[in-house]
Amino acid sequence: MDEILGRVLRDAVWERLNMLSELAERADAPSLVSVARSELPRLTEGWRSMLREHEPDDRGDCPTCSTRWRRQKAPCSVWRAAHEHLVAGGLAPQQGRHVLSGAAARSRTVASAT
Repeated sequence: MDEILGRVLRDAVWERLNMLSELAERADAPSLVSVARSELPRLTEGWRSMLREHEPDDRGDCPTCSTRWRRQKAPCSVWRAAHEHLVAGGLAPQQGRHVLSGAAARSRTVASAT
């Protein structure tokens, strides 16, 4: 039963993420504003909740990623992923991200190649 519930939960999360990506790519400006106002607070609270679980303990270990036999020093993979997607990725747009429009991305690629 846990396996079925886990699959249903994972599928629902992937579906929601796919829907949000689709909206970011194709929605008009008023729709984007509406989605941003409703979804950004939910997404940021989700990140905060997950990151709180991975805050280092007094020894500098991640209590969630650590096991009895193997301690995981901070920053764990969750904090590294958060930094990559929320901080570093925001500073350095990468191919496949929705930061630049197609024309802007092409002109940036051409400019950097010259």
